[in-house]
Amino acid sequence: MFVQYLSPLLIFIALSQLSIFFPRVGSIAHASLGLLLPVLLKQFNFTFAVFITLPLLLLAVLYWFGRPQPRRAASATVIGLSIIALVICGLVPGVRVSGRINDNYLGVRLVNGNGIQLVWASEGPGWPRVGLNWNEAIRRCQYLDEDGQVIRDTPQNIWPLPTVEEAVRSMSRHGFNSGGLWDAQNINASYQIAPDKESPLWNIHSQIIYWWTATEIDDEDAYMIAYDGKVWPRRKRIHPAYLGFRCVKLP
Repeated sequence: MFVQYLSPLLIFIALSQLSIFFPRVGSIAHASLGLLLPVLLKQFNFTFAVFITLPLLLLAVLYWFGRPQPRRAASATVIGLSIIALVICGLVPGVRVSGRINDNYLGVRLVNGNGIQLVWASEGPGWPRVGLNWNEAIRRCQYLDEDGQVIRDTPQNIWPLPTVEEAVRSMSRHGFNSGGLWDAQNINASYQIAPDKESPLWNIHSQIIYWWTATEIDDEDAYMIAYDGKVWPRRKRIHPAYLGFRCVKLP
């Protein structure tokens, strides 16, 4: 999980070091990354282009024509500034993470609050630590047995995925319901208290930071919810390691 969160910084440092000592190779690497990322992540939008693709292409041009000198000083500067940025940007999240509530119970949970009462599956086939695509998440919940411990050969139809509204209304922080509301018309989740990756819903030690919901957008897309309560559309077919699910059922 530590490497997962630091991977963008580590990639940036590695590319910078490559470009300082081998400018043309580094330039091509920056340009390739800028052009390939939207394809790999399926992010063909203006925001991604402006804040990710365009800066990478600009750096590619600068490294192609520029030669940072002296090289060792430039290398040390990149590493030093990256560490400073990490400390400054990570201070507030670090304080938040250190204060997370964790009761170490990963069994079945009855969660009440905000007009929603649901039983959430225990860790296992109904709440795995690996990422799966939306269709597989739907299938596993559909075939999950009454106890939530075994995937049967025939549909049981006991445990569905939570809808967006159910997930939003169930979010909590420090043991209190976050008062979440889902505005389907404006595609917006709002909270009285910002939720976090804590018990009783989340495993704070798992790499999973997003869950699939049962709410579909169309044949290709469905909504997922993040540990901080934000809701995003995603392609059903993707299955990154950090995107999982947790089945639910009525009490």
